[in-house]
Amino acid sequence: MHLIDLGIFVAYMIAMLGVGYYFMNQNKNQDDYYVGGRNIGSWHIGLSVVATDVGGGFSVGLGGLGFVMGLSGSWMLFTGLLGAWLAAVFLIPRVKSDKAFANFYTFPQIFDYLFDKKVGIVAAIISLVGYLGFTSSQLLAGAKLASGTFLELGLTEALVIMGVIAVVYTVLGGLKAVIYTDTVQWIILMLGFILIGLPVAYFHVGGWESIKQTLPVEYFSLTNLSWQDFANWGITILPIWFIGMTLYQRIFASRDEKSAKKAWFIAGVFEWPIMAFMGVGLGLLSKIAFEQGLLIIDLDSLDPEMGLPILLRTILPPGILGLMMAAYFSAVLSTADSCLMAASGNLSTDLCGGWLNKKSEKLQIRYSQLFTLILGAVALFVAMQMTNVLELMLYSYAFMVSGLFVPILFGLFTEKRSPAAAVTAMISGGSVTAGLSVSGLSLPFGLDPNFFGVFASLAMYLLVYYMYNKKEQNKNKVYA
Repeated sequence: MHLIDLGIFVAYMIAMLGVGYYFMNQNKNQDDYYVGGRNIGSWHIGLSVVATDVGGGFSVGLGGLGFVMGLSGSWMLFTGLLGAWLAAVFLIPRVKSDKAFANFYTFPQIFDYLFDKKVGIVAAIISLVGYLGFTSSQLLAGAKLASGTFLELGLTEALVIMGVIAVVYTVLGGLKAVIYTDTVQWIILMLGFILIGLPVAYFHVGGWESIKQTLPVEYFSLTNLSWQDFANWGITILPIWFIGMTLYQRIFASRDEKSAKKAWFIAGVFEWPIMAFMGVGLGLLSKIAFEQGLLIIDLDSLDPEMGLPILLRTILPPGILGLMMAAYFSAVLSTADSCLMAASGNLSTDLCGGWLNKKSEKLQIRYSQLFTLILGAVALFVAMQMTNVLELMLYSYAFMVSGLFVPILFGLFTEKRSPAAAVTAMISGGSVTAGLSVSGLSLPFGLDPNFFGVFASLAMYLLVYYMYNKKEQNKNKVYA
């Protein structure tokens, strides 16, 4: 590791800690810590949303997809654009128009309001577990980048460094620190891609003629995927826009409905095509460099997600490498901090809120910071047990979607509300997805476990709802 690169890396990390310390002194209450005072503008929210949703995990994961399948991997984030715009049209007006939601901090509080306290607690547990896994995936993404780029740094050591930085500045600054650093981090990542990563890699592999001669034509096609690929990405990623705690926090933090909708439209465009093609494009270029023998890697032990950091280490000179790594670490931290804040909100507001509300506002913030610290340590431990970033992210998404998507749709957009049906749907959906994921069974049509989890959740919700209604109708007949 060259001293120039190390200096840039260390300076960047110190700057992030400084932001956290600054906002620590700006937070006066829970409103500031968890929803940024509810007065943040569209561009900050929009860039924070896309930075959180794409972040380092998808940046590394997209690089892996580009390495394996080429430009068709970009369709994964097309589902993100669809989800963002559908949420802007349907979800945001519903949430912002309901005055009951005006003082909420978390997504499970909506379940509590629409159904009952028990449903809110189950939703909080599912959300907390899912976002802990997602935080872990971001820390693992950062560690892979660091260890693949800096030879002297092992994966475990890189995990510890990333974990400490992300956790500490999130603990200190709360959601304001998260959103404002997300804006800066996303701009840094985009500039790193546009000005450094893509042009340097493009010329390093020999330009367009060399690129065409090195890889088969399907790498440059947008149809080099199966319908199952798109369906699996869709059922996992699109619904997250309706059940993501980090996204509800930003809806609550937006000034009004108009600014929130604008933020979501901004986020959708940045997801696809902008970020999608840049991410898979760099992965494709790393594949070309590998095929040309420019990357010395053992093919049998190659992790496709490591191709991108190894390419950057190979082609970028000292100083420029440090800037590019700062860009990628920006993406990692921008997602890790948001997911950690979501999990912390679930614990402090939804699970411990009755006890915590009896404390002074100053103590509430201190306990919230303590919860954030503890959960960050747990996320770091989980990251140490995993190896694949994209897999861990999609597992976490799938668990939340299969448990929460069906009940929130019935709760927000229909009159068919039943606490018993909601709890049954949550437990059955999450259990089916988790069970099938762990079992490793070969599923019909090559579909992901999440498909069957969502179907189980829907079936159980309707079954319990109509059984409960029928029971109530019979009871009323007896009384009549």
